[in-house]
Amino acid sequence: MARGSFFSDIIDPRFNPAAVLDISRGGRILVISDFHMGSGRRDDLEYNGELLMALLEKYYFNGGWYLVLNGDIEELARHSLGVIRKRWSELYRIFDLFAAQNRLYKILGNHDEDLIFERDYPYPLYNAVRIETGHLPCYAYHGHQASRIYTRYNSLVMVSIRYFLKPFGIRNISSARSPYRRFYVEKKAYDFSIKNNCMSVIGHTHRALFESLGRFDFIKFEIERLCRDYPAARGEDRERIAREVAALRQELGKLKRSERRDVLRQSLYGDEIPVPCLFNSGSAISRRGINAIEMDNREISLVYWYTEGAGRKFISRGWYPVEPLPGTPYRRSVLNHDRLDYIKARIELLGPRPQAEGQKG
Repeated sequence: MARGSFFSDIIDPRFNPAAVLDISRGGRILVISDFHMGSGRRDDLEYNGELLMALLEKYYFNGGWYLVLNGDIEELARHSLGVIRKRWSELYRIFDLFAAQNRLYKILGNHDEDLIFERDYPYPLYNAVRIETGHLPCYAYHGHQASRIYTRYNSLVMVSIRYFLKPFGIRNISSARSPYRRFYVEKKAYDFSIKNNCMSVIGHTHRALFESLGRFDFIKFEIERLCRDYPAARGEDRERIAREVAALRQELGKLKRSERRDVLRQSLYGDEIPVPCLFNSGSAISRRGINAIEMDNREISLVYWYTEGAGRKFISRGWYPVEPLPGTPYRRSVLNHDRLDYIKARIELLGPRPQAEGQKG
């Protein structure tokens, strides 16, 4: 497949025919991405490695889940596969558990696409996985295919990271470090999903998205919802709403300072109502925890795993249910969830309007 043709090929039934995961009659899927496994020295996964291994084996493998690794699992831009496998042998052991039961699907990203040249690599590799939910098509793919830098010049980028940036301890060139690049990648994936009346689950930008909303947009909509509920609220409920709005406004201010203002003014969905077609599993290398997407044939959820006492502050306010992983200091919280039939209805109703007969585009 020629580079740059991904978005036209992904919905072709001949594309990766083996990479179809059907959960329409049952089954649960974890989609997680961007481990950037290295050698242990300046290793992006070092901070969350123990957390990641615990949740994968104790919660998802033991719970019978499918595991979709959505790209940039190995950091081949800075380390050799042999070194990575030696450092993370315990994590590969967990991958083997899933693979032995045909519950592992591994998708290529821009930092690990050279795995296709590894003769003895133990797992099948895909550019995308089509997930059959029984409601509407869902495609899991890394997302770098939307970036002109990586579709045209990824080999040059990889060489630059390994031989020029790595010796000086400079972190990876990544869409995750640029608001403009994140927006460009997400916009392309959003437009693809709209055009093809499907859901997309990506990674690459390291920014968790749920129903096409990032944290910034979600907070704005949440403040609007709370303000709508405020007039009818009484007593403790009214006081709670006031506290939540104040806390959300404070968090919104922090997000404004962390992003460039002109990027925040841009919108994935322009002047239209947002269509809930784009999801992003975030990454496993945040200093405050791990985001991932969970899915079955009824619902899709954005979840957050963290170590007790080290999670994000908005979790500790008590707005989200917290589930402990027994025998560990690790916690799971569902940040957002929604029914797939409701998402399907909104995509059908809010997607591109059909043109009137004879109307020119």
